[in-house]
Amino acid sequence: MKKIAALASTLSIGALALSASLTVSAADLDEIESRGYMSVATEDNYAPFNFMSGSDPDGFIKDILIELEEYADFEIRQDILPWTGLLASVSSGQYDMALTGASVTDERLRVFNYAPPFGSAQHFYIKRAGDDRINSVADLSGMTLGVQAGSALLSRLPELEVMLEESGGELGDVMQYEAYPEIYADLANGRVDYVINSIVPVNDLISERPDVFEAGQAVSGPGYVAWPMPKDSPELLAYITDFMSHLRDSGRLAELQEKWFGESFDDLPTTPITSVEEFHEMAGM
Repeated sequence: MKKIAALASTLSIGALALSASLTVSAADLDEIESRGYMSVATEDNYAPFNFMSGSDPDGFIKDILIELEEYADFEIRQDILPWTGLLASVSSGQYDMALTGASVTDERLRVFNYAPPFGSAQHFYIKRAGDDRINSVADLSGMTLGVQAGSALLSRLPELEVMLEESGGELGDVMQYEAYPEIYADLANGRVDYVINSIVPVNDLISERPDVFEAGQAVSGPGYVAWPMPKDSPELLAYITDFMSHLRDSGRLAELQEKWFGESFDDLPTTPITSVEEFHEMAGM
């Protein structure tokens, strides 16, 4: 039986749902416009979506915030949080929405609606450069995996388990971490054998450190990254959907995707994702 070691506190989707039921709901668009600002939670350590350059936030979301501030008739107030508490803060009503690279999952869709996706979130494995033990998904059998606590990567690990079982293997130990820089450090020093992340941050990592890491094969089916917000904010969802259409039609979304992701994603869904059924249909699951 595989062992799961948690190096940081993990927030279950049940905890998210409970926090949402015990606190006031997040503001919908009319309340945001009345008070004059929208509160958003962003992440501190998930390049290229959100990261810190010294004491200043940087990344794709920083540029998106600039566009949103120009588009909106109200102020945008940003707080930078660690990933492990971010979604719970949004579900509890402390923030109106999350602006980060949040993957769409079945579990999260029970608590959140998602704006139209802005990137692919198919998962790939990463290994140390030159590690000849790993040349395919089958070679991951029994090896130690590093993954972020509370992330969508955990919810889609059953897909990797099926792949391994089909080749006669099994999932090994799973080490959970608060942030990816810690995971990559442990991969580099050999504490874990491989790491799983979605395609955008994988490409970013390999382009920056090709002498240290190598990308491997896909370990999940298709997926998306998008911005989650509480289900009781339908007007805000429509507003952010219109904002995404504005970015797409002006060409600015493709420009920012090329800048930060190294490619544009021209075939992404252009409508919100509000149910598991919609998600599965969009992703061909």
